[in-house]
Amino acid sequence: MTPTTATATDRVYNFSAGPGVLPESVLRQVQEDVWNIRGSGVGIMEHSHRGKLYDQIIAEADERCRKIGNIPDDYAILFMTGGATSQNHLIPMNLMPEGGTADYAVTGKWAADSQKTAKLFGTSRVAYTSEATNHNHVPTQDQLDLDANAAYFHYTSNNTIVGTQYHYVPKTPGDVPLVCDASSDIFSEPIDITKFGLLYAGAQKNIGPAGTTLVIVRKDLLERQPRTLPGMLSYKVFADKESRPNTPPVFPIYVVSLVFQWILEQGGLEPIAERNKAKAKVLYDALDASDFWNAHAQPESRSLMNITFRTPSEETDALFLTAAGKEGLVTMKGHRSVGGMRASIYNAFPAEGVNALVSFMKEFERTHG
Repeated sequence: MTPTTATATDRVYNFSAGPGVLPESVLRQVQEDVWNIRGSGVGIMEHSHRGKLYDQIIAEADERCRKIGNIPDDYAILFMTGGATSQNHLIPMNLMPEGGTADYAVTGKWAADSQKTAKLFGTSRVAYTSEATNHNHVPTQDQLDLDANAAYFHYTSNNTIVGTQYHYVPKTPGDVPLVCDASSDIFSEPIDITKFGLLYAGAQKNIGPAGTTLVIVRKDLLERQPRTLPGMLSYKVFADKESRPNTPPVFPIYVVSLVFQWILEQGGLEPIAERNKAKAKVLYDALDASDFWNAHAQPESRSLMNITFRTPSEETDALFLTAAGKEGLVTMKGHRSVGGMRASIYNAFPAEGVNALVSFMKEFERTHG
């Protein structure tokens, strides 16, 4: 694949929070492989998950993931289904003993859902909550109330709805495993996976289409499974079966592998991170330069992936969204719990799109400010 830059000729700038924008070169490759992949005469969606070609694809996905994240052999890479939401129950089912306790930081809707679901399997303690301020920030390390006897500590590294992000990796007491929902900032910057017991991400925000969920789990935790589980609910079974205890979502996994290859072609996570910081700075600088715009997240907690903001009124927000759509700047309506706008600028989102948005914002403020 040859990396290319998205243009606004026949495609708009898609600020969707998920499914998110994909690299154009990946989409072009998909177009070809849906018809005939690797000269097989059969499209990717028609290949058997037990065939030699898919053996290659799943092996490549694993290899590319490990190379991107510098993931050692003592971690298993799983491709699961059910989205990140299914991990809300799979994590406590696989890691929390009967009558056990786990800690959760509640910094948004998805983090809150995780904490509530874990109650089905034990005690899920709230180690921190930002609910009182409509989740406009994430905690510092000192604000976390962590239990040294917890089965694990779970946090959401980037909160898609409210536009907040941890800019550090929390430390846990003793040998408590760190569990992270990284759905909307996975591989947006370099990562030290050895700090985590388990990290997971729904593919559709930053690494592929909807349909598969990446789980990276330390192999010793696979042996912890405290209860008898059906195979489709067991991390150990997925690891033993190479993510194929049944027919897997072949097409989404294939696309994720292409996105991994695209990341490698960009030079890896270091240049990806620098581009992400630069894109976000352009937009945040525009928001901070005028009283017309109001960013939701506190400055020290601002997300580089999902930027949430408002105009002075809901009526003006609606006018902005309508006018932006006519200019090819689409899918920016904020979640109902926050309102306003949300510009999601994931890895594959082009800098040109951010520049176009800021230019439009300046003109809109001139005519409506």
